[in-house]
Amino acid sequence: MKTAVVLGATSGIARALAGELAREGYGLILAGRDLEELEALAADLGVRYGTLARARRFDALDEKSHPAFVEECLEEAVREFGGELEGVVLAYGYLGDQKRAERDFEEARRIVETNFVSCVSVLHQFAAHMEQRGRGWLCVFSSVAGDRGRQSNYMYGAAKGGLSLFLQGLRNRLARSGVRVLTVKPGFVDTAMTFGKEGMMLVASPEAVARGVMKALKKRRDVVYVPGFWRWIMAGVRAVPERVFKKMSL
Repeated sequence: MKTAVVLGATSGIARALAGELAREGYGLILAGRDLEELEALAADLGVRYGTLARARRFDALDEKSHPAFVEECLEEAVREFGGELEGVVLAYGYLGDQKRAERDFEEARRIVETNFVSCVSVLHQFAAHMEQRGRGWLCVFSSVAGDRGRQSNYMYGAAKGGLSLFLQGLRNRLARSGVRVLTVKPGFVDTAMTFGKEGMMLVASPEAVARGVMKALKKRRDVVYVPGFWRWIMAGVRAVPERVFKKMSL
């Protein structure tokens, strides 16, 4: 059985993508902080899709635990699913509070560590294994917010922008070994992270995003904006000259 790890599996997008992977015949290792919720999700996926799913606790901010966590996932893929680990989905994040981050460095630190540092840590471990095997894929959720720094969310955007650049370099490195790296850049998605936020427009459902991501994985894409029209929106945003952009309230 093909096996994939889903990091941050209780998020709305991750749940939807786990369903898409289950439809494709993947066994799933569902990882996150809430083990009880993960076990409920694993049971639900088993009933809905007839797939084998297991829950495993994962703390993104405890980077020291990441090497052991990755080894346990690799061992579980062989022991429980009868095959090597094929893919990794990283779908967790922390939007944070931009205004608070401007006053409180601890909030700024949490945004950057969750959305960049912890991601680099755990992906570093999985990538090394896949590179050695010469196969596999990484599917990582960045954001359109990382395409240009805006006053309304530049702390989150900076972390996601750094993640996108990291993934670009990682993709370049791993291409020679046959390992694929997909960078996912969602726009606004109807999830708990964005609930109640002002200025939301063109909001997509988690299910629509998951279908777009699954399509990109099958087509072996490098970068995908979901929904696709965000590619053109962000191209326009990036094209605005800095002297004009800094006068805009975005």
